[in-house]
Amino acid sequence: MPHDGRSWAGFPELRASEAGAADIGSPPPVLEVSAVDRVLGFAGAALVAVYVPGTGVSDAGEEELRRTETAGCAISEYGLPERLPVSGGSPAAYAFRTGRPLWLSPPELAAYPEGGPTPPRAELSLGALPLGSDGRRLGCLVVVGAARTGFEAEHQRFLERYADAVAALLQPGDSGPTPAPLLGPALRSLQVGSFVLVPNTGLVEADDTLLELVGLTPDDFDGKADTLLAHALPEDMHALMSVLEPSSPAFGRRELEFRVRCPTGEMRWLNLSCRLVAVAGDRPDQVLGVVTATSVLRRSADDVSRIQWLTAALDDATEVRDVGRVVVAALREPLGADRVALAELREDRLTVTMLDPPQPAAWPETWRAQWRSEWPDAPVSALPTLQMALRDGRMDLWPAGTAFEPGLEGIGTGGLAVLPLPSKGRPAGVCLVGWDQPHEFAREERFLLTATAALVGQALKRAHAHDAEQELATLLQRSLLPRRLPELPGGTAVARYLPARRGLQVGGDWYDVIALSEDRVALVIGDVQGHSAGAATIMGQMRTAVRAYAVEGHPPDVVMSHANRLLVGMETDLFATCCYAELDMDGGTTLFVRAGHLAPLVRHPDGRTEEVQVEGGLPLGVLAEAEFPMTSVVLAPGTVLALVTDGLVESADLPLDEGMRRTSAALAEADPADPGRMADALLGDVGRREDDVALLLLRYDGMKIRPTRAGWAVWRLPDAVMHARRFTARTLRRWKVEEATDPVLLVVSELVTNALVHTQGPVSVDLTLRAGRVRVSVSDSSPRAPAKPVIVDWESTGGRGLLLVEAMSESFGSVPVAGGKQVWSEIAVPRREPPPAPAPTPADAGPRPERGGLP
Repeated sequence: MPHDGRSWAGFPELRASEAGAADIGSPPPVLEVSAVDRVLGFAGAALVAVYVPGTGVSDAGEEELRRTETAGCAISEYGLPERLPVSGGSPAAYAFRTGRPLWLSPPELAAYPEGGPTPPRAELSLGALPLGSDGRRLGCLVVVGAARTGFEAEHQRFLERYADAVAALLQPGDSGPTPAPLLGPALRSLQVGSFVLVPNTGLVEADDTLLELVGLTPDDFDGKADTLLAHALPEDMHALMSVLEPSSPAFGRRELEFRVRCPTGEMRWLNLSCRLVAVAGDRPDQVLGVVTATSVLRRSADDVSRIQWLTAALDDATEVRDVGRVVVAALREPLGADRVALAELREDRLTVTMLDPPQPAAWPETWRAQWRSEWPDAPVSALPTLQMALRDGRMDLWPAGTAFEPGLEGIGTGGLAVLPLPSKGRPAGVCLVGWDQPHEFAREERFLLTATAALVGQALKRAHAHDAEQELATLLQRSLLPRRLPELPGGTAVARYLPARRGLQVGGDWYDVIALSEDRVALVIGDVQGHSAGAATIMGQMRTAVRAYAVEGHPPDVVMSHANRLLVGMETDLFATCCYAELDMDGGTTLFVRAGHLAPLVRHPDGRTEEVQVEGGLPLGVLAEAEFPMTSVVLAPGTVLALVTDGLVESADLPLDEGMRRTSAALAEADPADPGRMADALLGDVGRREDDVALLLLRYDGMKIRPTRAGWAVWRLPDAVMHARRFTARTLRRWKVEEATDPVLLVVSELVTNALVHTQGPVSVDLTLRAGRVRVSVSDSSPRAPAKPVIVDWESTGGRGLLLVEAMSESFGSVPVAGGKQVWSEIAVPRREPPPAPAPTPADAGPRPERGGLP
């Protein structure tokens, strides 16, 4: 790449700020180039623009590409067109239509009549990279360079990766008036940092990405180069100093790979590329450079550091898909390969876990015919070439023109490398590397392939075990949580659960929605201490216990007290927190109980949010005699109730109060029309979670059809049944449903008689009218459910009453309640037929006779 000592790779003249650099205590002069511009300049791009399909069409009725974002250090010197027709002859339109990148040297760019930079210059080159995802055309990335020879191959690869990063952030329809920025976030996702160093002062300006690569936070960085260098390994320090503080005033490009030790103990390989820039005279006043993760740039196959990097990268790869990404980064670009496939060996079948490129059209036709959910699998016996390599346990290199079985046809027409992946003496899988053009296998490539196979086999086996462990943990977690939430009259409940990203992905957070009756529901959320199988087991036991106590009909404070005594009696060192809410869907009255848990949040219909001031008790499992007072709150229709666990609102760098404030703000801003999206908005981007997260939302709408109720306390007198029947008849007349009187009176007589004869204590009758049905509920103090007779004949003296009740009822059953049971029956109210129309009288029948002479 040409250099002139003053600018490089498309950079204009770099000028320092007016602040002098002689003062040791002052920050380094800030070049008039942003961090994004610096990095793009090192990749040979002086100007970068994003084009997306416009929301409309041009005046001529053609679909257009609209420029939405621009970056680069040469924006002020020349620009790119604002709009380009999709059917036109511009490079951007060609790349958008075909889905293939286009790299144009200055002579080739001159042949394109439109879409180039203005004003045109003879030394400018251009690249047009399609932006797409899952077969969708999202736009085009246009890059302009100032090198007369065009973009170097290394820069092309980097910019293509950069285009993939931009496409990953670009969503279909992102062409509104103010689209979200893409170029800066995409560059940060590639982990490319930049810096400006003043060697004479030892001060350096570093962006946040560079600090993250080194393992520093912005608050810990004091602006000194020594602070950055302190994280480098001592054996790499001499090489670093020779690059950053050269003895000769050379202005060429310098590159170096070095290692840093992060605060977590992780060793990371980084690539440094820098350029000395003269600010005053011939003295190298500034060093302008970029630092990247080594997986971003290509390295030579015979570089020993490549194997060191591969070892470190595979050590960090915990999942099978991570191993696949490392293999692709280690082999495809360094070897110039066109295809890389990684497959696990499971019993006698090969399961493909990684394909690059991922498009089905790039792989054999037989694979596409067997394509299943994501990647195909096939028996080893169907692929003799791979079967032979796995049996012998050695690498096979097949030259161009080799004829393969249909299962491998087209993978390596120019050459194919088959790498068995050994692990503890047995093959863990196989890796395929293919070329389209004739390829000669150099000795250095053989060394890289052999070393890669040995390292990947061990990593693949380790990652498979990790995936199996995580799959088991996920299965355990899902089995302990509700599979679905019940449909509620007068409200909608949604829940979300996210496992922790560290350690075993199973925790103690749980939630539940319990339909207690037709108009009462209980919402429960809790958290058992710790992240282990033991915590998950306790969680499952506590959820089952709370549900059982709630279904029995106990009030919230009794449910919590029983669960607390149960956990204390388990003799475990773990404790649990819990928040329990019982909501009357008819009137909105809610009873809250809190055992060491976070207070619930409420979003009122007008958008205001607040924490419900629930009087709290001790966590469950701490003290057997702990008390759990209840707090009553009335919810208006349109209110949203949110129960959360601490994993959502608290972390090492997020105080609890601030987390609750953010969640309250997100709850206020979310649209309650869709509770599911509302829950997703509250979760936000939780990133690398230290704790699992549970979230339970209920939007209370109020019941559209409110039931009518009446109750009667039965006196234990000889004529008690008569009084119960009279109460029932009066109630039905008041409700104007006399049509149901006969079956309802029969059911009341039988159920009240049963309760008086077979139980002791108080008996009550409750009547409910809803949606054309009368529900009769008789409660008593006996926990035993009524038993129907097994055999009924003429000699039977009891049990016939229940058979009559069942015959007269639409539905019939018994449920336990606090201190006893409730036997219920539902009877449909017969439809009242309208009275028949009166028959016509003879005088009304036939036509009326005409009266002559009268008008």
